[in-house]
Amino acid sequence: MSRATRAGTPATLALTRAGVSFTIHSYDHDPRSDSFGEEAAELLGLDPRQVFKTLLAQVDGASVVAVAPVSGSLDLKALASVAGGRKAQMSDPESAERLTGYVVGGISPIGQKRPLPTYVDASALDLECVYVSGGRRGLDIGLSPLDLITMTSATVAAIGRA
Repeated sequence: MSRATRAGTPATLALTRAGVSFTIHSYDHDPRSDSFGEEAAELLGLDPRQVFKTLLAQVDGASVVAVAPVSGSLDLKALASVAGGRKAQMSDPESAERLTGYVVGGISPIGQKRPLPTYVDASALDLECVYVSGGRRGLDIGLSPLDLITMTSATVAAIGRA
């Protein structure tokens, strides 16, 4: 095992174990920023439609993961509908951290402490590569949308709003 693999995050380790091809993109996170995805897109010089944020929500009280482009927002009604529920609301940061094992701003949809139902916005399928948090602030990983969907056992649906 290489030094880089030993020092990886749960997300990068999971991808490496699965044999999934991915790229690592680091940037200097500004601790005053709370727009993590937008910051990543800007500092990495990426199209915000390619950079996806990982959000935790509650659908009728059950935790789910939503992965949507940072260029828009999460449509909570659409998320509730696709998850088979009536109402969705965002999880509080402490719950999100406890459930995923990651800190807010570094929550990756891959390698979470506890697998949760995951929903990826359908716009991901229009792209060759998507970027998601690599498991810590200041680290994104690039991978194919199909690998993201496979690694998270995600359902693909229109859950984002432009």
